[in-house]
Amino acid sequence: MGSQSFYLAEVFSYESLVHAVAGAMGSVAAMTVFFPLDTARLRLQVDDKRKARSTPAILAEIIKEEGLLAPYRGWFPVICSLCCSNFVYFYCFHSLKATWLQGQRSTPGKDLIIGIAAGVVNVLVTTPLWVVNTRLKLQGAKFRNEDIEPTHYRGIVDALVQIVQNEGVGALWNGTCPSLLLVLNPGIQFMIYEALKRQLRRGVHRELSSLEVFVIGAIAKAVATTVTYPLQTVQSILRFGQHRQPTEQSKLLSSLRSVTYLIINRVRRSGILGLFKGLEAKLLQTVLTAALMFLLYEKIAAATFRVMGVKRPLTSR
Repeated sequence: MGSQSFYLAEVFSYESLVHAVAGAMGSVAAMTVFFPLDTARLRLQVDDKRKARSTPAILAEIIKEEGLLAPYRGWFPVICSLCCSNFVYFYCFHSLKATWLQGQRSTPGKDLIIGIAAGVVNVLVTTPLWVVNTRLKLQGAKFRNEDIEPTHYRGIVDALVQIVQNEGVGALWNGTCPSLLLVLNPGIQFMIYEALKRQLRRGVHRELSSLEVFVIGAIAKAVATTVTYPLQTVQSILRFGQHRQPTEQSKLLSSLRSVTYLIINRVRRSGILGLFKGLEAKLLQTVLTAALMFLLYEKIAAATFRVMGVKRPLTSR
């Protein structure tokens, strides 16, 4: 009974809540700053008729064709999804870590396992929000591919209702299979980030400088994004809902066949490099966003702990 109370205390701890709120706030601020870069990346992933150009050229093209605010289309649903997603991820990551380690020092292997577990929970809970925000972000866009059908959603709730009515509840979890595979992305990212943090703190218990946090956050995200980018492309296409999936009895089999088909089809059309179309925009956006997010997260968490008079543990980190 005592050990059960301890585990519950770790899962529902004030410290985990602070980490979750700080992570959510940091990610929202960082994404807002670099949102146009994500718009460029998504267009290149989904519209296979659009020629791959540099990120500034793509953004200039979008602004010329669709208006000055077009790069920020879909900002609100993305920010809502991101806020929920990062709150869930940071909360799960830190509560699982505290429960498992119980004050002991962590290792890269443990960080990876905890990161993957937190990612699975996050995917299952927040995928419907990401499906909706992908569609809202692309609504009204001018595509080179004429096969893409226009959508008419009035907001997050209307999109959820229309998708359920027209495509079934299961459509809200489109792209879940590659998303579950993509839990490796934050898993790898947090493993590298925490390992670099421990390396910099080796022998000295101190708070890292802003520059140190920014640089190690950027390195961690760059590696994780490059390794998993082909699956991110497939995930975006499936979430957009324009790909007609094979109708199998098994949903899992159908999802795996869709992932395989889309990867093979992209390679046939554009070669291996086609799987990395938009990577420049994605790296630029995601590395800068992650670096700024980690910086803001660390500062917000540290400031909150100081204000509340709570000593932040460094040993397990």
